Amino acid sequence: MPAIVLDGKTLSQQTEAELSTRVAAIRARSGGQAPILATILVGDDPASATHVRMKQNACRRVGMESMAVEMPASTTTEQLLAKIAQLNANARCHGILLQHPVPAQIDERACFDAIDLAKDVDGVTCLGFGRMAMGEHAWGSATPAGIMRLLAAYEIPLAGRHAVVVGRSPILGKPMALMLLNANCTVTICHSRTRDLPHHVNQADIVVGAVGKPEFIRAEWIRDGAVVVDAGYHPGGIGDIELAPLTARVAAYTPVPGGVGPMTINTLILQTVQTAERALG
Repeated sequence: MPAIVLDGKTLSQQTEAELSTRVAAIRARSGGQAPILATILVGDDPASATHVRMKQNACRRVGMESMAVEMPASTTTEQLLAKIAQLNANARCHGILLQHPVPAQIDERACFDAIDLAKDVDGVTCLGFGRMAMGEHAWGSATPAGIMRLLAAYEIPLAGRHAVVVGRSPILGKPMALMLLNANCTVTICHSRTRDLPHHVNQADIVVGAVGKPEFIRAEWIRDGAVVVDAGYHPGGIGDIELAPLTARVAAYTPVPGGVGPMTINTLILQTVQTAERALG
């Protein structure tokens, strides 16, 4: 039986069509006011600027508005905190995205945690992470939440499965592991100091590559019939997992590109729309 291709690009396009209808309904109920996502870009890093533009374009595609906040590279922590406080107090702003990374002199964690929980549509606050981990309402970190949506859309069984997450970053590996645990997986978290990594990966029913190194996870480590989720993207269109030898022998896999990537921005937009709907009651 051929492997299932977990096509995030197609799913995100289908979701955008649904979101356009939901945004139109929000406008109708709020006197023409669309949901607004505020994007904060500090400094002039070209890659960060590109990511922010992609998010702003996604807003426009579904009829939302984006509020672009651009601050110089010399911005201090106090100045950024003041700007976040303004956005927290702005009733028209439904979601706040602080583009990572910020310049080195800024306390990024303090600024993330200053975002109002209700507007933390990118799932970056410690409070949001804790509530998500405890099964309480909070918006999940966008990439792992997008992965969970992708697995659900393709009806990939999770309960009782052994999931191995390779990577422990605060916005990907750690929340991914907790989301899978909340879905009744048995979860192993591996990282740069894990001993005998190939052995651990070989035990997995579900492998999530979130290590940030090109093709770090080798194909021969992964057993036949596994579900392979690659959250990495590197120049040349490769991910964190050596994918080419796997496509004929695994149960399902995310292509790179076109798998996890489109789901990240799509989830950010979805969670902003859901915030606007909750605000209307």
